[in-house]
Amino acid sequence: MQNSKLGLDFNKVAHAKAVARNIADDVQKFVDQYTTVAVERTLCRLLGIDGVDANTVPLPNVLVETIKEKGVLNQGVLLFLGNAIIETGMSPQQIAETVAEGRLDPTTLPAHPEEEVKRALQPYVDASIKRISDRRAKKENYLNTIGEGPKPYLYVIVATGNIYEDVVQAQAAARQGADIIAVIRTTGQSLLDYVPYGATTEGFGGTFATQENFRIMRKALDEVSEEVGRYIRLCNYCSGLCMPEIAAMGALEGLDVMLNDALYGILFRDINMQRTLVDQFMSRVINGFAGVIINTGEDNYLTTADAVEQAHTVLASDLINEQLALLAGLKEEQMGLGHAFEMDPSLTNGFLLELAQAQMIREIFPKATLKYMPPTKFMTGNIFRGHIQDALFNMVGIWTSQGIQLLGMPTEAIHTPFMSDRYLSIENAKYIFNNMKDIGEEVEFKKDGIVQSRAKEVLDKAIALLENIEREGLFTALEKGIFADVKRPKNGGKGLEGVAAKGEHYYNPFIELMLNNK
Repeated sequence: MQNSKLGLDFNKVAHAKAVARNIADDVQKFVDQYTTVAVERTLCRLLGIDGVDANTVPLPNVLVETIKEKGVLNQGVLLFLGNAIIETGMSPQQIAETVAEGRLDPTTLPAHPEEEVKRALQPYVDASIKRISDRRAKKENYLNTIGEGPKPYLYVIVATGNIYEDVVQAQAAARQGADIIAVIRTTGQSLLDYVPYGATTEGFGGTFATQENFRIMRKALDEVSEEVGRYIRLCNYCSGLCMPEIAAMGALEGLDVMLNDALYGILFRDINMQRTLVDQFMSRVINGFAGVIINTGEDNYLTTADAVEQAHTVLASDLINEQLALLAGLKEEQMGLGHAFEMDPSLTNGFLLELAQAQMIREIFPKATLKYMPPTKFMTGNIFRGHIQDALFNMVGIWTSQGIQLLGMPTEAIHTPFMSDRYLSIENAKYIFNNMKDIGEEVEFKKDGIVQSRAKEVLDKAIALLENIEREGLFTALEKGIFADVKRPKNGGKGLEGVAAKGEHYYNPFIELMLNNK
């Protein structure tokens, strides 16, 4: 039995995980029956289809829209592609280009036997699996040779809108001591039902997530990794309407961390829950296979709901997300389950309550690379108080052995950070992490004191909430506004028209291959 500094009852924790598993299994039964336009575009990308047509529409979109318009999206894109390979002798890329030129309709070709079609696809499937495996091996070679920084990883953002300027800032941050560089995605990209193409130099509040931008930044971080003598991880976002596509692009280009959470998209971007939960499974299978750490978005709940009253919703969501991730083949170490330091600074003993919750999350998910988010809701233009709030957050991070410490900036409430802001934040964290390195091992909590009592209260409330969700099902719970005080209809939101029930001959070999080839 695991020891608990908080005096947690691990029989209760085991019960909570079992209830969360039932909820996840119920969701998975739904997911297994459906595909989406984003999943089908992902399969196109995994077969090597890239580029845009004369109107700058991405070729995966052209191909999938063609089969959707013919009413056969439910059969999936792969059997049509494999059949066209046999019939035309062309590669998937050439087929997509020919379809884009209006010279080929893959749905009208003479049908070949299914086994022959699958054999025609196999070399392209194998090549994709090999490319992702080779990418992962390159990363693991770096980790085995030059190593990496200690946990909690220092995670900072770049968000200029221009990928080339992002490179300058990212390399500077790595030299200052950052371990993970997150390229913030341009505002609203999660609502685009296509992935922009090529290197981009204009974006608002961030930079477009494109495969070329991934390649440019990964190359830059490999260079600075060798310079500073530790591997620098690259993070981006695959949440949104193109979740599995961007996961595939990240896997092909060697990303290390991905924001990957359907619940975030449902609650905060009003993406249809059916669409995004189907997309999430495919994206997580890819991330699991590629060795990517996923970050989930529970921290965002506390930006709309009260951090004291609603802390149990964060834990309940983390427990559900853990089980959904396990079903997609992710190891616990690849789970950056989210939580946040978001209490009102005027709260008496707020630090102790934050400490209780962070220690509770660590004990309940002992192997996870937990993602701990800094204060944002109560940051003001007072940069001096903000720097102290971030210092308290950093103290909790090292004390409770968090996995990823997303550093707060003193100018959080004012503007996108300057390089000097980033330097101050990294210096703050390094100073505290060094001075308080072993405080978690040295200090025990008073039996039934404020910290222990808070953790037990949050766990009990989370269990009650999970049991309620288990009775109603996750879809109904989301409709009732169970997380973040936000209600979403099952048949509303963006992207529902891109969902189709799988047909009798539907084919997607990647899920089985990726789940079984860990």
